[in-house]
Amino acid sequence: MKIVVLAGGLSDERNVSLSSGCKVCAALRQRGHEAALVDMYLGTQAEAQALFSAPIPEELTRIGRQAPDLAAVKASRPAGGDSQFGPGVLEACRMADVVFLGLHGACGEDGRVQAALDLLGIPYTGSGYLGSAIAMDKDLTKRLAAPLGVATPRWELVRYTADDIPALAARLETPCVVKPVASGSSIGVSIVSRRADLPAALTGALAHGGVCVVEQYIAGREIQVGILEGKALPSIEIIPKAGFYDYENKYQPGAAEEITPAPIPPEWEKRLGQAALDVFHALGLSVYARADFIVTQDGTPWFLEINTLPGMTPTSLLPQEAAAVGIGYGELCERIIEASLAARKAQR
Repeated sequence: MKIVVLAGGLSDERNVSLSSGCKVCAALRQRGHEAALVDMYLGTQAEAQALFSAPIPEELTRIGRQAPDLAAVKASRPAGGDSQFGPGVLEACRMADVVFLGLHGACGEDGRVQAALDLLGIPYTGSGYLGSAIAMDKDLTKRLAAPLGVATPRWELVRYTADDIPALAARLETPCVVKPVASGSSIGVSIVSRRADLPAALTGALAHGGVCVVEQYIAGREIQVGILEGKALPSIEIIPKAGFYDYENKYQPGAAEEITPAPIPPEWEKRLGQAALDVFHALGLSVYARADFIVTQDGTPWFLEINTLPGMTPTSLLPQEAAAVGIGYGELCERIIEASLAARKAQR
């Protein structure tokens, strides 16, 4: 099969995406496919056919401790322009049997790329444009999850400027979690224990759009559940060695202990899996996803968010969950492709 692995793009999760894309591309080649790694934003000057045999840059597999400088990425594109698709990208995608979306974050996980590929008749992996767009918005997701009986922390959507921060800091309850409404990889997220720390948290999140979810802080165990082909995978518990599961702890090897299956009673596992599936179906998602929870001492799974293009990096969680039921990385990639082709066919 001829497969374009679309990665990179122009979001704060660009480096995570490139790492995912490299690993997916290498795995698909090892399983006999013609696979090409394509940076969606920077594009390529090479002939499209040459991409399928081009070497995979080893340096892209490593993720730095900080999110990328997007201004520098923009400046590095020789042709400039406002298009999210760099030169040669769509031409390469049209050559493929399917596009494997290794993208994460804005303009990748938010439905816009999916919609563009739908209009061009190019099949791609993962959920469709509408479910992707809803899942990327933490407020909309929680609005749909809460009526299902899925426990979710109390939250408030706040739109603000720097001038609004003093009044918000005086009004909002603590402890809380401040989250940009449409970001991933914990970028811009702060856990706030004291009211005095709210201004700094709100200021930090302001750089990511000025629209945030301020969520009740729930103390408990961080457990995540992957979904593949309509079934819940074994859960995975994350225990950071310092702080919370932020950008650095997610992607630096050894920064967090990750245990799968999570050491929890079977009834907790069942409740987690069902809650994840309830949200997955309510949002109209397909193929695969990963839902994030905090589980309290009484076994209640508190739903936080769901990711429609989970990471596929060397430290990512979904591949670990799949491995727990005997699905290796390469097989996981192929199953995602096969299920996605079926999903795209059903949409027509």
